[in-house]
Amino acid sequence: MRRSHGAGQRSRWLIALGLLVCAALVLTAGAGVAVPPPPPNPSDGQIAQAGAQVDAGVGAVGTLINEVAAVDQQLRQLDDEVATRREEVNKALVDLHLAREAADAAAAHVAATQADLSVAGAEVARARHGFDDFATAAYTRPTSGSLITHLTAATPTGAIDRAEVIGLVSKNQQQVLDTLRRAQIELGNRNSEAREAKSQADTAAAEAEHLKVAAENAVAAATSALAGETARRDGLLRERDAAQARLDAARATVQGLHTQREVYQDWNRQRLAEEAQALLTAAAEAAARAAADLAARERAAQLGEGKRPHTELENTPAPKKKAKPSPSSPSVRGSQAVEIVVDRAMSQLGVTYAWGGGDEDGPTLGIRDGGVADSYGDYNKVGFDCSGLMLYAFAGIGVSLPHYSGYQYNAGTRVPLSEKARGDMLFWGPGGSQHVALYLGNGKMVEAPQSGDVVKVSPVREDGIMPYAVRIIS
Repeated sequence: MRRSHGAGQRSRWLIALGLLVCAALVLTAGAGVAVPPPPPNPSDGQIAQAGAQVDAGVGAVGTLINEVAAVDQQLRQLDDEVATRREEVNKALVDLHLAREAADAAAAHVAATQADLSVAGAEVARARHGFDDFATAAYTRPTSGSLITHLTAATPTGAIDRAEVIGLVSKNQQQVLDTLRRAQIELGNRNSEAREAKSQADTAAAEAEHLKVAAENAVAAATSALAGETARRDGLLRERDAAQARLDAARATVQGLHTQREVYQDWNRQRLAEEAQALLTAAAEAAARAAADLAARERAAQLGEGKRPHTELENTPAPKKKAKPSPSSPSVRGSQAVEIVVDRAMSQLGVTYAWGGGDEDGPTLGIRDGGVADSYGDYNKVGFDCSGLMLYAFAGIGVSLPHYSGYQYNAGTRVPLSEKARGDMLFWGPGGSQHVALYLGNGKMVEAPQSGDVVKVSPVREDGIMPYAVRIIS
């Protein structure tokens, strides 16, 4: 949500007052603890000459360290291989168990179908025997108790009826016999299929047994190789420790030069701290100038009037504009405009990064991105993202920039990166879509880098930078 102009003005004056106090304190502290003159710093040639006594030891230790690292890598690979081989044994055992169960089931199926086949054969034999007995009795040995006897008649009609009855009984017997034979054939087929399945199951079980043995042999081989490499590593470690002891003894003779170098490095760290302190002073001065520049604030406020806030996602009417500013042409030009832009950007050093944050009036509440920014809670932070910082900086000279680095890449005149100047914008990613920063000169830039960070001065990063800088101020 956009802050009111009055509240924003009061907030900026309070910030400016605080920064001026900080600047005074920094300047006072800097005057009291000035870095002393540099101590003697042994040249690289002197250190190299003294270090010639230990070069052989350094080379030996380095070689042994590399060999130990190589063996460590081989050990890790062998550990992985042993683990894999052990699991292959487990797999082989499971496969063997399943294959043996399949073979046992196939054997039981063969036995069951063989028994069914035997029963069917016996049924067929009994049916055939009964049929034969009936036919023989019907025509050769009719008795008083037989069906033929009851059908015996003296007339031709009676004889015909008897023949029909005999034919019907014979046909029925033959159908029964045919059905039993078909069942016998089906059982024979099933028995043949069962024997084939058992043969395949036996083959699979034999193959599984072979694979199990091979897997166990592979485990033994991998374990043996692991033991051998472990012994080799232990030997190399002993050699490395001995070489390191010799190297330490040789280095003791040149400790004086190294001590001098360490003293110099301590001094250099103090010098860097003083430079950082000077940067804070410059930032405080820039903040004071930016806060005191009423015209720049009015230009920025005019640009912000009538614009829907970048963080306002609802479909609500935009605020009414009181005046229509020039959206792209700076109302201030030259070096004065450059310094206004730089001052406004530098005045925000230390402000929290908030994705989607920042407008013409200063830092704003961030928005959700559904990913990295949300994980840092940017939607609950007040600050700037990279394009929001540029929007705020250039608003001070009356230039309205869109809140997207890809559009900002097309907002001004492109100049080759080798010709970049103070006040130009630098971009990263295709079409400037990943990041934007403000160039300060001397290989430095001010930026709002990423979630979890703050607005800060950084060395210009060459990796992924676009081949052109964008110049708004001519």
